Amino acid sequence: MRWNAFDTPVHDSQRVYRQLLSAMAEPGTFAEVDGAPVPPSDAAIGTACWATLLTLCDLDTRVWLAPELDAAGLGEALAFHTGALRAQCPADADFALVTPATLEGSAEREAPGFCEGSDTYPDRSTTLVVVLDRLNSDGPWALSGPGIPGVRRLDPGEGGEALMTRLAANRSRFPLGLDAILTCDGRLAAVPRSTRITRVEEVDACMSP
Repeated sequence: MRWNAFDTPVHDSQRVYRQLLSAMAEPGTFAEVDGAPVPPSDAAIGTACWATLLTLCDLDTRVWLAPELDAAGLGEALAFHTGALRAQCPADADFALVTPATLEGSAEREAPGFCEGSDTYPDRSTTLVVVLDRLNSDGPWALSGPGIPGVRRLDPGEGGEALMTRLAANRSRFPLGLDAILTCDGRLAAVPRSTRITRVEEVDACMSP
């Protein structure tokens, strides 16, 4: 199965990288990734996710793919276009491609444990690249903290409970934790570990007289 890469790799990857940096600096804002290569029709990821992987992965990165997303020859295409190594263990990954269901686990398998960095090197943690069925504002989750004036709201779609609960746990371990890049079709956003995550009703309760 053929996976296309960027038409002009240097220019296109720099453009997407700037969008990713902006998303990390302003958590909960959205970027539309235009002109990115379209994955095969039977792939389990969208254009924003594929563009993110092409931009961030290289010969020095290790990538873990959730089994439910490793479709249509994604692993082989990623290795071919970026040279990234395949991480067999989630804790060894620089980047992990997941869904909210991956983080929740099941009766058949435990939720994967990712590297959250160390006291000496907190930056050496896994960055999650999350594939969502929906990514909008005005959702049930409130984001606050650095890069957010006041509060931004987020709707990560079905299964968002597992995802947002996992990311909310960063607060108790900061500066350790997981950064996340959220993708849905051609849209992306980011939730760095410095972001405080609460349910909207909890925010409303705190603001009530």
